[in-house]
Amino acid sequence: MYKTQSRRDLPLEFQAHIPILRPSIHARRANLTVKFQDLYGFTVEGNVDDVNILNEVREKVRQQGRVWWALEASKGANWYLQTQDLQALKSSQIFSALGNAITLKKLIRKGIPPVLRPKVWFSLSGAAKKKSTVPESYYDDLSKAVEGKVTPATHQIDHDLNRTFPGHPWLDTPEGHATLKRVLVAYSFRDSDVGYCQGLNYVAALLLLVMKTEEDAFWMLAVLLENVLVRDCYNTNLSGCHVEQRVFKDLLVKKCPRIAAHLEDLEFDVSLVATEWFLCLFSKSLPSETTLRVWDVLFYEGAKVLFHVALAIFKMKEEELLTANHVGEVINILQKTTHDLFDPDELLTVAFDKIGSMTTTTISKQRKKQEPAVMAELDQRLRRLNSLQEDYN
Repeated sequence: MYKTQSRRDLPLEFQAHIPILRPSIHARRANLTVKFQDLYGFTVEGNVDDVNILNEVREKVRQQGRVWWALEASKGANWYLQTQDLQALKSSQIFSALGNAITLKKLIRKGIPPVLRPKVWFSLSGAAKKKSTVPESYYDDLSKAVEGKVTPATHQIDHDLNRTFPGHPWLDTPEGHATLKRVLVAYSFRDSDVGYCQGLNYVAALLLLVMKTEEDAFWMLAVLLENVLVRDCYNTNLSGCHVEQRVFKDLLVKKCPRIAAHLEDLEFDVSLVATEWFLCLFSKSLPSETTLRVWDVLFYEGAKVLFHVALAIFKMKEEELLTANHVGEVINILQKTTHDLFDPDELLTVAFDKIGSMTTTTISKQRKKQEPAVMAELDQRLRRLNSLQEDYN
């Protein structure tokens, strides 16, 4: 599935993928805004301080890479797979596997080396297992079977292609558009309940850049929507997304009470910013290298990570938010914060160390608590809409 490489070649390729950014002397002296491409081809704007932060982050990534290579050399290339099914192991192997699991969790929070990211994501997310349950030709057969078919979903996909990361050197090309369309259309036929929802174009596009092949990107999208995230997040009425927003509001009250109280005084609804965060999984808001560090943890620890990160963004700007006098000012603070978040370590440290523990079980209970109110609200909206249509007719 993956190109065969020697252990010697992997670190060399890894180093080549992480260049040092070198602003001009003039830019450094004047602290001007500079433009540069990140590791995934996106044009980024920032000042020289931002460039310095990115270089520091990339040096940490190199150091992490050396840790991963050392583990692969001592434990074997797929050592992390031993952490997945403890019940299938012999008693003598369980202790070693538990040790690997603890090591792996820490490593993933510090970031998966970009060159290993496709392989590690595909294995740990469950995408490889999901793919193994169908014939090898499943994706090719599905793509050919639906080629040229027209549905409301394909219409919307066509409409969104040009708006998906415009200006990107590959995504915003005929080849990039065609590849992204095939993945999104194929999934819309695989799961007719989801079909296509705006936001998935950004998620699938970033998956394509990481996974390199459209088939692997398709399976990553499938495991994301079917196993990692709440099932109804992307259905027609976005019921799951509405539930997530209500859960997030409750968590903000518990974890950041001063911020929540101030925002309530301003009549600021956090869903104004958080809906896009959750639907696009931060891919439209955070720099791509930071987004993918969030996704590293998301694919291993699950959807609770989205709450950790969203709360962290508010927490990082607590004092500034408390001085905001109107809704527009809050939005500007949050948008600038996410745009300039070039240091994923800073974000993830706040997300996991300062926000505190949140178990998947606790969040599931919160979801069940909020579901009846969301469904009642959506039902009421539907009744109003039907009533308006009857009046109009």
